[in-house]
Amino acid sequence: MPIASAASPEGRLKLRLFPPEPRSLFGEIVDWMLVPLLLLWPLSLALTYVAAERLAHQPFDRELGEMARAVARQVVFERVGPDMPSRVSLRQPEITASMLHADDTDRVYFRVLGARGEHVAGDSELPVPDEQPALHELLFHDDQVHGEPVRVAYLRVPALDKRTDAPALVLVAETLGKRSRLAAEIIKGVIFPQYVILPLAVVLVWFALERGLAPLNELQQRIRRRHSEDLSPIDERDAPLEVAPLVQAINELLARLDRSIGAQKHFLADAAHQLKTPLAGLRTQAELAQREIDAGQQDARALKRSLQQIAHASQRAAHMVNQLLAMAHADDKASAVRLQEVRLARLAREVVRDFVPRAMDKRIDLGYEGPEDDDGATRILGQPLLMRELIRNLVDNALRYTPGGGVVTVRVTPDPFGQVVVLQVEDTGPGIAEGERELVFRPFYRALDNEADGSGLGLAIVKEIATRHDSTVTVGEARVRAAAPGQGPGALFTLRFALAAAAG
Repeated sequence: MPIASAASPEGRLKLRLFPPEPRSLFGEIVDWMLVPLLLLWPLSLALTYVAAERLAHQPFDRELGEMARAVARQVVFERVGPDMPSRVSLRQPEITASMLHADDTDRVYFRVLGARGEHVAGDSELPVPDEQPALHELLFHDDQVHGEPVRVAYLRVPALDKRTDAPALVLVAETLGKRSRLAAEIIKGVIFPQYVILPLAVVLVWFALERGLAPLNELQQRIRRRHSEDLSPIDERDAPLEVAPLVQAINELLARLDRSIGAQKHFLADAAHQLKTPLAGLRTQAELAQREIDAGQQDARALKRSLQQIAHASQRAAHMVNQLLAMAHADDKASAVRLQEVRLARLAREVVRDFVPRAMDKRIDLGYEGPEDDDGATRILGQPLLMRELIRNLVDNALRYTPGGGVVTVRVTPDPFGQVVVLQVEDTGPGIAEGERELVFRPFYRALDNEADGSGLGLAIVKEIATRHDSTVTVGEARVRAAAPGQGPGALFTLRFALAAAAG
C-alpha cells in the first residue's frame, strides 16, 4: 500500500509544506567517523576489562600453584601392611595451615584427599572439581567456598606403590581480593587515558574536517560571487582532486548553457529583425493611406491597394508570430514526455485537406499517397499537435516554393518489416542545392536566388519536432517531374518514425 494513501490529509500537507532538508556533507562525514568510534568505545572497554582480569590472574596463579606444590610436598603415604593400601597423611599440618594463612588480604583454603577420596586435612567445605588432572599436572578453576568466590589450584600426588595405592589430591584456594584490586588498577590505567583521548580525537577529527572541507567552502564562495552573466569555466586547478570531476561537469553545463543562451539571443535578434519588415510595411501603408485621405484623394483603387498591402503585411506578421510560437512549443523539453499514439496516415490526410483551397488558388496539384485505413502500420508514439505542425510546415513550404502548375505529394509508406513508418513530402519546385541542404534547417535561413515569401522558420520547426520524436529529416531531389513548364528539379523531404508497437 502506498504511504500517501495511509497518511492523513494533515500528514500529506505537512510533507508538501516541509520538504526534506538537504544533507550536509560535513555532517555525513562526522557521522560515519565519530558514530562508529563511539560505538566501538564500549566494546573497547569490555575487551580491556577481560584483558585486565586475565593479566591480574597470571602472577597470582603462579603463586597459588607454588602453594599447591608446597602442600603436595607435605603429603606422605604410610604403609599399613602387606597388600594393604597406604594411609595418606599430612606432615606438620599446623605449620602448613599457618603458612597458607600468612596473607592479610585474602583468605587461603586447602584440602587433601586420600587415595579413596576420603578427607585427610584442611577445609572440608572446599569443593572437589569434576575434572581430574594427570599426575604432577597443575590445573586451575574458579569456585566458591562459604559463599565467597575463590581461585582453586589442584594437582595429584603419586603414591608409593601404584599397584595398591591411588594418587592423593591436593587443592589450594584463594579469595580474589588482590586480583580484583590489580585488575582495577590495570583498568584505571588503561581506561582513564581513553576519557582524555576520545574527546581529543573528536576535536581533532572536527578540526581535520574543517580544514579538509575548506577548499569546498572557498569554491562555493567563488561561485556565489560570480555575476549571473558570467558563464566562463571555473578554474579546476584551485579545486581539490576529488571535486575535479564535479567542477568539470559544472564547466560542461556552463558551456552548454552559454551556447543555449547565445543561440536564444541570436534567435531573438533574428526574430526581431524579421518582424521589422512586415511591421514597417504595415506602418508605411497605413501612413500612406492616411495621407491620401487627409489630402482629399478619393481614388478607391489606390486606397484598396494600400489596404491590401496592410492586410498582406499583417498576415506576414501573424504568420511569423505563429511560427515563433510553434518553434517555442517544439523546443519545450518538458513536452517530450507527454507522448501518445498518433495515427500518422489520418493526420497527413487531414492536413492535405486543409491545404486544398490554397493549392487550388495557386493551381498546384496537391495529393496524398498512402493507406486509407488507420491500422497499426502507421501508428507512432508522439504529440499530435507537434506532428500536425510538422506536416503543415512541410506542406506549407512545398506550396510556397512550387510554382503554378506544379505537383506536391504527401506520402505515408508503412515499413514491410513493421518497424518504422516513412513520411515524405515531395514537390516540383526549384529544389535545394546540395550545399544548402543542411543550412535550410537553420532558423531564418533563406535559400539564395529565392524570392518566395516565407519566414525562414518552417524547416527549423520541422527539424526540432523530428528531433523530439527521435527522427531525422533528409532532403533530396524529387523523383517526380511535372509536365508544366517552369518547374524545377523539386525537393523530397523524408522522415522515419518508429511504430508504436516497435517503440513499446
